[in-house]
Amino acid sequence: MDRELVIIGTIRSSIKDLENAPKMEDEPGAVRAQIEIDPAYAEGLDTMKPGAQLELFTWFHKAERDVLKVHPRGNKNNALRGVFTTRSPFRPNPIGLHRVTLVDIDGTTLTVEPLEAIDGTPVIDIKPKPKDPK
Repeated sequence: MDRELVIIGTIRSSIKDLENAPKMEDEPGAVRAQIEIDPAYAEGLDTMKPGAQLELFTWFHKAERDVLKVHPRGNKNNALRGVFTTRSPFRPNPIGLHRVTLVDIDGTTLTVEPLEAIDGTPVIDIKPKPKDPK
């Protein structure tokens, strides 16, 4: 059984470095971006339509993986906290979760917004946003 993490695509964004990236998709600076899906996974996009609410899972490839305590939001005035009690990208398995709207789909290129991930970030999965329980 294959247990390797598979990169299914790459983010293309106007955000080029960590210093200029917003912390969350609902903050100023989040942008409209493209996701280039590897053609080997094109069938997985079947029936995906613009307007879809998606959860995008990424691999924070520039994150430190040996950090277990952080100052929340990178603010040294905030007391150190365990990384599992924060949204910090620095963690043993730096998986990002982004809630986005699909604006357009052109072949294997998805246009989504708002997204706070930096250019070149690997995409490891895409799921539809779960329905709100009634």
